[in-house]
Amino acid sequence: MSTAMPSPLSAVRRAHIATVIEVADLGLTAPAAAAHDAIIRASWQRCVHDHRLDPTRMQEAVILPQARLREHQDQMEDFLQIARHGLEQLYRQVAGLGYVVLLTDARGVTVDFLGDLQIEGRLRRAGLYLGADWSEAQAGTCGVGTCISTGQALTVHLDDHFDATHIPLTCTSAPVFGPGGRLEAVLDISQLSSAEPKSSQHLALQLVRDAAARIEDAAFLQRHRRDWILRLGDAPAFLDLRADYLLALDAAGRITGHNRRAQQLFAPPGTAATAPSTLIGRPLQALLELSPAELPRHLAGQGDEAGAVRCTGRPDLLFLRVSAPPAVSPARRPAETPRSATLPAPLAALSGGDPALDRLVERAARLVDSPVSLLITGETGSGKEFLAKALHRSSARRDGPFVAVNCAAIPESLIESELFGHLPGSFSGAGPKGKRGLIQEADGGTLFLDEIGDMPRALQARLLRVLAEREVLPIGATRPQPVRLRVIAATHCPLETMVREGRFRDDLYYRLNGAHFALPPLRERRDLEALVARLLADDGAGTVLADDARAALLAHDWPGNLRELRNVVDYARSVCLGGVIRLADLPERLQGLGDRRAALAALSSAAPVAAVEHDAARQLRERLAAARWNVSAVAREMGVARMTLYRRMRRFGIVSPLDAAESSAE
Repeated sequence: MSTAMPSPLSAVRRAHIATVIEVADLGLTAPAAAAHDAIIRASWQRCVHDHRLDPTRMQEAVILPQARLREHQDQMEDFLQIARHGLEQLYRQVAGLGYVVLLTDARGVTVDFLGDLQIEGRLRRAGLYLGADWSEAQAGTCGVGTCISTGQALTVHLDDHFDATHIPLTCTSAPVFGPGGRLEAVLDISQLSSAEPKSSQHLALQLVRDAAARIEDAAFLQRHRRDWILRLGDAPAFLDLRADYLLALDAAGRITGHNRRAQQLFAPPGTAATAPSTLIGRPLQALLELSPAELPRHLAGQGDEAGAVRCTGRPDLLFLRVSAPPAVSPARRPAETPRSATLPAPLAALSGGDPALDRLVERAARLVDSPVSLLITGETGSGKEFLAKALHRSSARRDGPFVAVNCAAIPESLIESELFGHLPGSFSGAGPKGKRGLIQEADGGTLFLDEIGDMPRALQARLLRVLAEREVLPIGATRPQPVRLRVIAATHCPLETMVREGRFRDDLYYRLNGAHFALPPLRERRDLEALVARLLADDGAGTVLADDARAALLAHDWPGNLRELRNVVDYARSVCLGGVIRLADLPERLQGLGDRRAALAALSSAAPVAAVEHDAARQLRERLAAARWNVSAVAREMGVARMTLYRRMRRFGIVSPLDAAESSAE
């Protein structure tokens, strides 16, 4: 019996698998390493060591079901409309060479496709089709996935691919970045097969790069059509046709958006291609030696020649053209924002002198009238709604409504009608008069979406539409209604983690996160005494704080933050005698921090915080020693959580002898 010889393709695949394993294991020392670019070798190693892909397990391309594909398309509907023209232009250039054009989202799922439908079946089997998942974690080294991982344009040619199933393909991809520097999509042209060497794809790579840049610029100009636009370049003759660098400014002269090339130009050296923007919110003068007040003289059409401007702190000279927002004339120009400008009173009242909070408030003051959506994060009770209200009261919308919506408090079955409203009889249980939604109620003012992380995912797409189009469609209505509002969202949840896990839409996250304010917890603030004094002054009764009570308040960790502080002060003020709050007037959970009343009473009102901390540390050490370093028992005795006690021990530098002995034994 004769033994059949393996097919040439099988032999090629076996040889490829062996090469991938060798390079993944040995890296640059592998004999086969020199045959592949560094970016390819690095991807192979990621596939094996990070993504845990098995090079011996070949798999066909993964095509998502239609329903899941639609979800990906819906998330970037506006972008797809802008990008379509660029895709068609590119396809006309490469269709005759046997290429298909793919556009994927930032997760590697193909959301648009142009190709020869006569070979649709072959294209689908190869994954060159709508719904194909080309993420590196799914498909291994490939044009799209490796482009996403590195942020670089590249060609993955034949045996550059990780999975031996894909080695007939040649794929050339370029990243498409959004106006804030975030990866928006990947543009790719691919062939089912190629007999040419990899060097034959140099022209393809340039075509894809250029097309991706055109799509970037189109998306940028559409998104920032209401902002000042700065077109910058090295050559003045090409500015009106194609600018190298694009910047968008608000009326205060602060950066609201930019294209990727601007990020690369102005970002610190060594900034990774996939790094988030470092420019948003910065003043124009931090990038260019140019005052916002000077912009009108650079307006397109105001002169025959583009003006020259120097980059701040460096010798680079660029040429400039400026486009004003539709409603702005040369007489209405962005004004200089004086550095000495006083803070609006509502914002100034938020801080009692904490340096970190002072910096946050100063930054917030510059954005009170900006169209940028704001995201406030912080622990429960840290003052997120206080900040939102202060922003509203400091803005030009102060006379409009401030509508606060707790997304976690509204039942999921009612949240859609509560937010968007409904027409009479539009659903079972709907009233005969209909109802205006909370979004409409906020028209002309501010909509505060608290605990946005708890909003059902099904409603996130509808909210995204409101933010993008500034219009709302009530349940049962056929015509959307315009709304004018500022949206401020807040959450204690880690939204970035929720985005990665698919529990929160990434496009909504980035839409909400125009500017991010992370409020510090009360335990990290240095203005506790000032806050207590302010709360005591609110009643006008002249209530004062005794030294032992002050020491206990300073030693507490405040897991409930400002909300807990207010409750403690209100309680103590209600039960104290003679207008003096003493240690005994505080809740029992705080009294454990001040058992040595005599020592604390000896402290004057001007005693430094360090002395109080020292005494609190000594008391805690004695408690632990008396309990034979049983942390759980001491935590129960003090009425605090065990982790709270551990944090307090770390703050005071207290180390259990049991832990020390264990470390020594190791």
